[in-house]
Amino acid sequence: MTSKQRAYLKGLAMNLDTIFSVGKESLTEGVVRAVSEALEANELVKIGVLKNCADDPKEIAAGLAEETKSEVVQVIGKKIVLFKVAKKEEHRKIRLPKAKEGKTVK
Repeated sequence: MTSKQRAYLKGLAMNLDTIFSVGKESLTEGVVRAVSEALEANELVKIGVLKNCADDPKEIAAGLAEETKSEVVQVIGKKIVLFKVAKKEEHRKIRLPKAKEGKTVK
C-alpha cells in the first residue's frame, strides 16, 4: 500500500465509529472472526482497545492484520484501523487511488 492510499484510507476512517472493542481477553477467536466478517462487509473498520487490556495496541493490530489477512492503516493511541479488499464484488465500496508505476498494492 502506498502512502497516498494510506492517507486516503485515514481520511475515510476519521468518520467511522468504533465497531469493536478489545478487552482484557485481548485477541480471542471470536474477536478475530467478528473483525474478519466486518472487513468483508465494510472493507475499512475501526477497533478500540479498552484500558483493561494489557497488550500493546500495535501488537494487537499486527496480530489482527495477520489473522484476518488485512492491512493496518493506522494505530493512534488505543484506536486501530484495518483495511481489506472484499472478496465479493458487491461488497467492494472503496476505490483506492492508483499506485504509480513500480509500486505494488497487496
